[in-house]
Amino acid sequence: MDGRILIVDDERYNIQVLTDFLREEYTIMAAKTGEQALSAVQGPNQPDLILLDILMPGMDGYEVCRQLKAGSNTMHIPVIFVTALDDSDEEVRGFEIGAVDYITKPFKPIIVKARVRTHIQLKQKTDLLDRMASLDGLTEIPNRRCFDTTLRQEISRAARIGSYLSLILMDIDFFKRFNDRYGHASGDNCLRRVAKALKGVIKRASDFVARYGGEEFVIILPGTDQDGALHVAEEARRAVAKLGIPHADSEAAGHVSLSLGVVTLLVDQGVSPVDLIEKADLSLYEAKNRGRNRVCSLQE
Repeated sequence: MDGRILIVDDERYNIQVLTDFLREEYTIMAAKTGEQALSAVQGPNQPDLILLDILMPGMDGYEVCRQLKAGSNTMHIPVIFVTALDDSDEEVRGFEIGAVDYITKPFKPIIVKARVRTHIQLKQKTDLLDRMASLDGLTEIPNRRCFDTTLRQEISRAARIGSYLSLILMDIDFFKRFNDRYGHASGDNCLRRVAKALKGVIKRASDFVARYGGEEFVIILPGTDQDGALHVAEEARRAVAKLGIPHADSEAAGHVSLSLGVVTLLVDQGVSPVDLIEKADLSLYEAKNRGRNRVCSLQE
């Protein structure tokens, strides 16, 4: 079974014992203080499970767990408390804070492995369900629900640091006519190919592409000014044109094409998702008015 476990204990011996039990099945990370543990979970390779000692000097396990459960990007990581305490009140306290289980010292290998396996499996199943809930079933790129969440997060992040945030809203030109002529199976295949082409356009890990709904797609570009956003939009338009999907009933081109609306804002606390979406939608509307198969920004 694959999985990543963070062991947090101020005693090197305890870390070594647990590592010996688990390293054949899992990737092991270790921290000797609460502060080190909180730092470790902020990295790109978050653990799937944390084995957390309660009694540590300085920040104890309870406080570490509280902070983990208070963080939006760490609250989903299951925590098993590791303790020599044998007190039901302490167990209740741990569960109230957010722990999922307890392991007591001295360690019993069978119990440790069984409890770790159970919670790793639950975490992986939950992660899979979350991914499925966030993906569009047809195109296998993020869906509208995931876009809404991501846009709120990126606006909040941009407002904190006072940076640019750009949004590209795009629409396949005359897609209803495409479906009417070629059939819905061909329409579905077209949407899948367009989505794949758009995924190939974004280069940075922070950039985000999603299916907005129907034949509409959207790209979020954090920290990108207007010139950069217009460049990405034009690359997206060209990538879809390059697919060369015939569209005999289009008035914009002889192939499947995109109209794209771009908006760029220097974000402050007053900016909302609705602000960005409405401005991008107006730019998209203008691109259609100008003949489609083009990029437009009303900020130009």
